[in-house]
Amino acid sequence: MKGLKFDFTNMFFPNIEKGIKQEELIEYEGKIAEIIDEILNEKPGFVKLPQDTKFLDKILDLQDWIQSFESFVVLGIGGSALGNIALQTTLNPLNYNYMKNRKTPKIFIIDNVDPDFVASILDQIDPHTTLFNVISKSGTTAEAMSNYLIARGIIESYGLDPKEHIIFTTDPENGILRKISKEEGIKTLEIPPEVGGRFSVLTPVGLLSALAGGIDIIDLLNGAKSMLDKVSNKNLKENPAALNALLHFLYYKKGYNISVMMPYSNKLLLLADWYRQLWAESLGKKYNINGEIVNVGQTPVKALGATDQHSQVQLYNEGPDDKVVTFLKLEKFERDIKIPKVHEEYSALSYLGGKTLSELLNTELFGTEYALTEHGKPNMKVIFPEINSFNVGEFFFLYEFQTAIMAKLLEINAYDQPGVELGKKVTYALMGREGYEEFAKEVNEKVSKKEKFEL
Repeated sequence: MKGLKFDFTNMFFPNIEKGIKQEELIEYEGKIAEIIDEILNEKPGFVKLPQDTKFLDKILDLQDWIQSFESFVVLGIGGSALGNIALQTTLNPLNYNYMKNRKTPKIFIIDNVDPDFVASILDQIDPHTTLFNVISKSGTTAEAMSNYLIARGIIESYGLDPKEHIIFTTDPENGILRKISKEEGIKTLEIPPEVGGRFSVLTPVGLLSALAGGIDIIDLLNGAKSMLDKVSNKNLKENPAALNALLHFLYYKKGYNISVMMPYSNKLLLLADWYRQLWAESLGKKYNINGEIVNVGQTPVKALGATDQHSQVQLYNEGPDDKVVTFLKLEKFERDIKIPKVHEEYSALSYLGGKTLSELLNTELFGTEYALTEHGKPNMKVIFPEINSFNVGEFFFLYEFQTAIMAKLLEINAYDQPGVELGKKVTYALMGREGYEEFAKEVNEKVSKKEKFEL
């Protein structure tokens, strides 16, 4: 099976005037080998997943039950949702929920508490034929738990048995959802305790909804396993995760603090959403591993080709030297459309006749790549020979391992997210959660003392 390919040509000097020089790579070869060794020896939770099939077997045992429903609704947020969304949009047709010949459930992912958004999905389902998958390791995530309570209220209002319409994906031992599951006999799948949300797409967090949507989850893990072999290579120039991480690190040191991911495929677009969380939440840190204030992080941005050639590329070409652009290129589209030879009397239109949309799209990618290079802006390509579960599994694991390497280079912890916790704490306090009464008073007092400037 053809795997992912990588083109780093336009990251290097002299192709890019301010590009990375080969001697800069050589300087880090020993350091990169040490980092790869460290990661493989530490075995962070995500590294174990491609070779650990115990979770896979439990999911596959549920296949007939899961796929017997008309609708499958994921209730999660952040790492409990972005991987699910990326899997569905990448590996299923973009009109999947509306296909008449669909043999697996419609998939809906509720990843916010916007009432208009939540209501719009609830309007599309019949509770009698719907399974809700509640995803939260702690069982205390305000957004997921609010939507769980809403779903639970709907199920009970129809007189339905909750354990026939709900499945929890949660911590194997602790948390409110685990307690409820034991008391009520609700089916559960385990989130490995050592795997954080943004690294969890290849656990039951992402695999259950993938299975519900008819995606080949065995091949997904096979792709991840294949990439594990590639990224375990200590030869920098043969390891795509290590080379990509080091190039981004070296550019970051030169002031390139924005990482743009730009798929030239609508189906690949939401892989960039998944990447944004992984890169931002893992690498945006105030403190390094020694407790020193460093305030590091490379801001991830997504763009869509060719759409954003008409909104973002002007900035990328002529704006400041602060961006590294990664194109996602698809070589073989699942479908294609030939442009008819109409209006051949007009030269401004006739050149398009007889060409295909895929040919046009990838020519536009080349045009953007060429223009960026001519303007001296670093760019690279991750190339999908085609979209399939194997290649998507490769992609997920590649970027997880690359993130771990980048964190080591930045000397930070890739796996925590202390900057998220204060906002959560404020939400708990102001929504009246028990135990947060004093903090609520503190927040209200601080806000009341602020000098107001409102229009």
